[in-house]
Amino acid sequence: MAKSIISEGKTTSEAIEKGLKAINLPRELVEIKVIEENKKSFFDILAPKIVKVEIKEKEAKKPEEFEIETTEEELEIAKNDVNIFLKEFVKSLPTSAEYSIEIKEKCLYVNINGQDIGNIIGYRGEALYAFENILKAIANKKSENKVILRLDIENYKQKRVATLEDLAKKKARIVEKTGKLITLEPMQAYERKIIHSVLQSNPNVETRSIGQEPKRRIVISKK
Repeated sequence: MAKSIISEGKTTSEAIEKGLKAINLPRELVEIKVIEENKKSFFDILAPKIVKVEIKEKEAKKPEEFEIETTEEELEIAKNDVNIFLKEFVKSLPTSAEYSIEIKEKCLYVNINGQDIGNIIGYRGEALYAFENILKAIANKKSENKVILRLDIENYKQKRVATLEDLAKKKARIVEKTGKLITLEPMQAYERKIIHSVLQSNPNVETRSIGQEPKRRIVISKK
């Protein structure tokens, strides 16, 4: 449930500042609404001015849940189409590369390996995720139901897991020590899941996701 408080001050700025400290959230993560402003008149010039504001945590919209009902036939068709595309794609690469496609747990798993293919991984995996979206579009072109596809290149995602686990623990220690919340940079859904999972057993901090894709991110705060 989203946090919400009422804050008072002599000015709007003062009321907002007090409210942000009380709710312990940065300004970009809240909605602010002035609900009362008693302005002085000539006859009550000595009366103090009071401004009341409502500060409410922004709630991220949750994606609609769906049940995966992809048939084996649809998966095989999707696998064939992705295979045709990748066969031509690896030929176009300046260096040699190989790929594999595996159907497992109603999902297509694609792995690409080769020398000097970091350009299709990109900074923080940006090119990899863009390429993954292309493969998803190809896999779903002939399917009535949603085909789930996961792409990894040179085990980038596996290596990224260790990096994210270290990051989660490091940021959690800072939150425990300072009591201040930390907002991480935008991450892919599977990366956010790793952060949530690592810190789930930590009794001193809690995590939540905010914002909308592709800028959805995690906030770590003290319990």
